[in-house]
Amino acid sequence: MMLMRSELILTLIVLLLLVLEVALDDKKKKIVVPIAIILFGIHTIVSFLPQCTGVLFGGMYNSTLLTILMKQILNIGVFIILLQSANWLKKIPENEIKIPEFFILLLSTLLGMNFMISSGDFVMMYLGLETATIPLAALAAYERYKNQSAEAGIKLILSSALSSGILLYGLSLLYGATGSLYFDEIAAQLSAEPMIIFGMIFFFAGMAFKISIVPFHLWTADVYEGAPISVTSYLSVISKGAAVFIFTMIFYKVFGSLYEHWSRVLYTTAVLTMTIGNLFALRQNNMKRFLAFSSIAQAGFIFLGVIGNSQLGLSTVMYFVLVYIFSNLAAFGVVSIISVQTGKENMSDYDGLYKTNPGLSLILMLALFSLAGIPPVAGFFGKFFLFTAAAQKGYYILVLIAVVNTIVSLYYYLMPVKAMFINKNETPLEKFKSDGYSRMAFVLCIIGLVVTGFTSSIFEYMMELSKF
Repeated sequence: MMLMRSELILTLIVLLLLVLEVALDDKKKKIVVPIAIILFGIHTIVSFLPQCTGVLFGGMYNSTLLTILMKQILNIGVFIILLQSANWLKKIPENEIKIPEFFILLLSTLLGMNFMISSGDFVMMYLGLETATIPLAALAAYERYKNQSAEAGIKLILSSALSSGILLYGLSLLYGATGSLYFDEIAAQLSAEPMIIFGMIFFFAGMAFKISIVPFHLWTADVYEGAPISVTSYLSVISKGAAVFIFTMIFYKVFGSLYEHWSRVLYTTAVLTMTIGNLFALRQNNMKRFLAFSSIAQAGFIFLGVIGNSQLGLSTVMYFVLVYIFSNLAAFGVVSIISVQTGKENMSDYDGLYKTNPGLSLILMLALFSLAGIPPVAGFFGKFFLFTAAAQKGYYILVLIAVVNTIVSLYYYLMPVKAMFINKNETPLEKFKSDGYSRMAFVLCIIGLVVTGFTSSIFEYMMELSKF
């Protein structure tokens, strides 16, 4: 059972937090913040200790070096989000009595993602996906005293229910055609018969909802805007990162022999997602909606790695997810602090921010440069490797379209930078200091952006583990 070390430790932390939720009275629940962060910090460190690999439950659960690495990447991201959440949880009076609930729900959804990542059949994958999704809907509606938050929770659960139904229908077609739900057994019996093709398409559509791929992206901006910023950052990086990983693994290992069929679908959706995400991002003034459409466009870029269908493709997807976590969380961290301190979330509110808060301005600029793919930050290398993976398969037109979209994205990523450093404002946002937790999160993000960009051994290690 030590193959499930990560899941078992997470379960123990959730149970301990449940005990604290019951035992503590409302006035003492703030103490849960440092306890939860310390416990999860220990879990994150333990996840980097040597771990066994193997199979459990007749092949339903697989622990490999690759799945362990993906869990480690997600743990780093969640730890940063917990640090960024501390100030918001403590500062908003309505949150005080619900602090344990936030950590319980967040770690429960991470537990589901861990099972999904290690799944060896579609039953385990689906159970993990639903275990991850349902607590997320509760988190989106966490600020129930706000109509927008309640609306975000309802939209997320309804869109998730629809996508789950589509996905399950696809799985039923695959089961009807092959008589199995195990990845290896389906891959061995795969053929281009209509029922399997339809099953694959419905599976793709169901997962596309989770990754916010056009045209399955319509829920994203409203949910991101309505949910608390810490939940929005979790949705944009952790939830998307886990879904992208299992999506890539299944299309490579299960549907690999049907590459000619699904590569066309990925080609079309990648172009639409990059282009539409960029065009809508150009029109946004609210920073959360701005980052929402930015994340949609980034999902289109990720598909350049997926369509590579190779060792390089899988390693570039994982590397980009790692870089994306540091970049997006740094950006969301700045937006979160400003929102909590001032209640302002519009881009126009950032005019002249550098005069009063130069530190936050520089961090946000670095994060946006990484998201845009400007050298020498890590985002440049992430996009370069994605382009290389697609070009390796001969998709030169797709790479050209991606480069054009990258140029378009430069414009809107530089708009907040222009607002902070160039736009004049007689009454800029007041000067304030971020709390210790947030400063620690920013340090981790900046270190991550520098180290992942300039340490080639990280990408080489991913390449070594991505052999299949």
